[in-house]
Amino acid sequence: MDSLLLYQNNYLIVVVFLLLGIILPVGALTLGRFIRPHNPIDEKRTTYESGLDPFHDSRVQFNVRYYIFALMFVIFDVETVFLYPWAVAYDKLGIFALIEMLIFVVMLIIGLVYAWKKKVLKWT
Repeated sequence: MDSLLLYQNNYLIVVVFLLLGIILPVGALTLGRFIRPHNPIDEKRTTYESGLDPFHDSRVQFNVRYYIFALMFVIFDVETVFLYPWAVAYDKLGIFALIEMLIFVVMLIIGLVYAWKKKVLKWT
């Protein structure tokens, strides 16, 4: 019976945090909506360009290279985050984890070399 009560308490804590995570932001945004000043005029609704009057459409088409460069950065940044838990627990994991991480790093290097050969990392 005690173990059932313990599990229910664990779920109760998760539910409380989930509800707080939903109620607090929604409540803050709702309260802010009622407190803030609301005075819409045409000047406030125009596109802001460093204090200048807008002279063209604000939707500008960017070169796809910038997107690919950013995507490559995010991919390699996230992959290096996976190295940290491995480094912390390295003593407990042993030689098998070392071989697995070497395979992982070699695959990252192959991906980086492939991107370099395709000139994805060229900024111009």
